[in-house]
Amino acid sequence: MDKLCIDFGFKQHNSSMYNAPANGLTEAFNKTLCNLLKKVIAIQEGLSNEDNVLLRLEELEALDEKRLGAQQRLECYQACISRTFNKKVRPRSFQVGDLILAVRRPIIVTHRTKIKFVSKWDRPYVVQEAYTNGAYKLVAEDGLRIGPINGEFLKRYYS
Repeated sequence: MDKLCIDFGFKQHNSSMYNAPANGLTEAFNKTLCNLLKKVIAIQEGLSNEDNVLLRLEELEALDEKRLGAQQRLECYQACISRTFNKKVRPRSFQVGDLILAVRRPIIVTHRTKIKFVSKWDRPYVVQEAYTNGAYKLVAEDGLRIGPINGEFLKRYYS
């Protein structure tokens, strides 16, 4: 094999192992690509170079129009989804000095608490500082400071 490579003047590189699923996908894509190329060639047979160029430009313009239409449909869909989601959102904002409850979160989030009848909410805290992004710094009655916590995990405490 080495002699053959030297005679023809090319380098031999080892390829990766055979991977059946990837090879099947490659074969399927190659078949699709060949069929598409056959269709394009069949359409363009018998055309001059100028006609070929004009046909290609028309196809590209049509593609731009399709892309623009798809972009508009995507924006409409995203606006619809946003409106649907925002119907159920309850804005929460707390002022400095408000009493609030915080969700009791486990240290390891993937493990759920095994105790069935334990309160989901932690003791009342006082808002010490409110950030613009919806996070709050809390202080307990005994002076324990809780770092920034998202307002999503807080609710107002009524005494």
